[in-house]
Amino acid sequence: MLPDEPQYGLIEVRGIVQGVGFRPFVYRLAGNYGIKGNVTNTSEGVRIRAAASSERMRGFIRALSQQAPPQAWIEDISWKELPAFEVEDFTISSSLREAGTSTLISPDLATCDDCLAELFDPNDRRYRYPFINCTNCGPRFTIIEDTPYDRPMTTMAGFKMCERCEEEYHDPANRRFHAQPDACPECGPRLWLGDDGGSEIAGDPIELAAELLRNGKIVAIKGLGGFQLACDATSGQAVAGLRERKRRYSKPLAVMVSGLEEARRICRVSEEEARLLASPGSPIVLLNEKINNSISREVAEGLEHQGVFLPYTPLHHLLLREAGIPLVMTSGNMSSEPICKDNLEALERLAGIADYFLLHDRDILIRYDDSVSRIFAGAEYPLRRARGYAPYPVKLKDTYTTEVIALGAELKNTFCFLRGSHAFIGQHIGEMDTGEALSHYEEARDAMQHLFRLDPQVVAHDLHPDYLTTRLAMESSLPRIGVQHHHAHIVSCMADNDIQGEVIGVAWDGTGYGEDGTVWGGEFLFSDRAHFRRAARLRPYLMPGGEICISDISRMAAGVLWEVGESDGIAEELAAQLRSGFNCPLTSSAGRMFDAAAAIIGLRDKALYEGQAACELEAVAKRMSSRYPYHLLESNGLLEIDTRPLFKALIDDVASKAQMAEIAGRFHTTLTAAIVETCSRLSEETGLERIALSGGVFQNELLTSMVLEGLSSAGLECYLHHRVPCNDGGISLGQAVVAAERCRPSPQIEVPSQRCQALL
Repeated sequence: MLPDEPQYGLIEVRGIVQGVGFRPFVYRLAGNYGIKGNVTNTSEGVRIRAAASSERMRGFIRALSQQAPPQAWIEDISWKELPAFEVEDFTISSSLREAGTSTLISPDLATCDDCLAELFDPNDRRYRYPFINCTNCGPRFTIIEDTPYDRPMTTMAGFKMCERCEEEYHDPANRRFHAQPDACPECGPRLWLGDDGGSEIAGDPIELAAELLRNGKIVAIKGLGGFQLACDATSGQAVAGLRERKRRYSKPLAVMVSGLEEARRICRVSEEEARLLASPGSPIVLLNEKINNSISREVAEGLEHQGVFLPYTPLHHLLLREAGIPLVMTSGNMSSEPICKDNLEALERLAGIADYFLLHDRDILIRYDDSVSRIFAGAEYPLRRARGYAPYPVKLKDTYTTEVIALGAELKNTFCFLRGSHAFIGQHIGEMDTGEALSHYEEARDAMQHLFRLDPQVVAHDLHPDYLTTRLAMESSLPRIGVQHHHAHIVSCMADNDIQGEVIGVAWDGTGYGEDGTVWGGEFLFSDRAHFRRAARLRPYLMPGGEICISDISRMAAGVLWEVGESDGIAEELAAQLRSGFNCPLTSSAGRMFDAAAAIIGLRDKALYEGQAACELEAVAKRMSSRYPYHLLESNGLLEIDTRPLFKALIDDVASKAQMAEIAGRFHTTLTAAIVETCSRLSEETGLERIALSGGVFQNELLTSMVLEGLSSAGLECYLHHRVPCNDGGISLGQAVVAAERCRPSPQIEVPSQRCQALL
């Protein structure tokens, strides 16, 4: 039999293939298959020059995708035949930087099991070293300055590797082979404990910090993407002190526990939740707490869920083990400000909040808050997308020819760059209402644009004229495309699920600027990716005082009481305002309906954070089969859910001293029935059977689970988010896709149906 003819080729691999041990993997794989040549990082991915028999080459290319490192994401492998070349062996070559090209970048990854074993091994030279890492874990996105991903392009450039680390770095058999953040106590970053003025305190910083935390002190910790504020999660006094200093008076706080065993002592943890907790992204996971657990009621007062996460850096592991207690671990900032990332910045901005500072000298380039997620209906349901997820792009099935930047919403802000089939969604920014938030936004946006060589041609933005993001769009030199808030929500869900064509979109949230100038938020839309038409809504109510109703929810309750003819208990001044209609805009917002219900039943009359009343209403609700009445009417060409009968019956229940849990339960059951009936009616009229649910109201587990059951029983197909949040953190993806669809060349534009026709 004749020998197999040799082949010479160029293999290019694109995807997440830098910072995940891909070149060492290629090197070892080449040895297994007898491949000669070289592998190098480029600004586009990884490039392999290979020489071998055709049979070995085929096996090698198959194995590149089938056996890739666990954190790699292979998007594309291409092959091009080359002329014969002389080569003796297989090597890793110096990286190539090419103008006008870009590669994908890995997010920061939680500490792997191998590094953990070494961290707590007294015989290992990295024993208790808080910056241990390898090609399978550690910092990535937060330390990278440019691509290709090599040490000189990171904040580790100033740390010269010692001889032993150099040996590991160049040893193909070692898992630290070409691990860019590789370091040890001899040559790497160092950790120290500082007092409230930054002066170093002598002693083991981990032991000192752990003792301080056990004694009720607040410690600021320099983490992966910025500072965190930590205190004893079992101490009501410590948590209350942190809240007061941070001015975060009621919003729930996250709790870091040492491991899954401790998480199970506090909360009920399913197999899916355990996997999510222990995943490389290591998000904060919302879990159902157990009764009488050790966590202070100050952590998440009035709620039935705890936000729990596991240590994801060596420093966290050391501190949690040494402290021996669960720790509140929250963003290192004053409430509503960006997270601190630099030592001097933290010492200045966190003065008066933290008693002590756990500092190190590895710089953070990009601020990066913790991600928040949950398991719902057996799948991940993200609530905040940041560390461990960004800058992974959301890969779409469609490829767009126009490059877009979408600026996002005002609350829970993210931005999105859309190029080709990649949606690069920025990490969670938060509320866009201060100069500091704008600086954080611009810093993150510019970093992503630089790293991925993005060059947008169009800017997409919300329609609200007073949003800071809208004003940014108006100042841009790029062509602008305004996207209605709730249309962006629905298209975000469509893109998340790769849905084409038309859907019935249910967009329920707190607020969004409507095309008629009123406040929308309880919307049913006929929607495709470019166009929409409002099909149905919740009946609007007056908001006395406008946006002040969002925090003073007793005013929203007054607006509802006025409309249902129960005005006797309304203060005279407020009644006069409602009577005149002065500064009483109309809102169809579902979020405001939850607020009104919470206030009427006596749950609370002031909201200290967005969505607080709705969260607490869900927490007290008992699942009920009985419901309140409502009417589904036609009004001005729309179906309208008239909830006045609901509120009249709810008020009667309050007057008769019915249990709060039953009233809250009937409220949820009634809104569920209204959603299902409205969708069924719209489906019968149009033949559309796909329903997309989006908007912050669908963070409500009780409501969403009942809606899913009801729609399924009605024979309708329901879509939820699973890659981006249903709240305003997913808005930017929807904006980007709408803008890209509207920019398609004319021959490719589908004429919108009568259902979705909208004024552009």
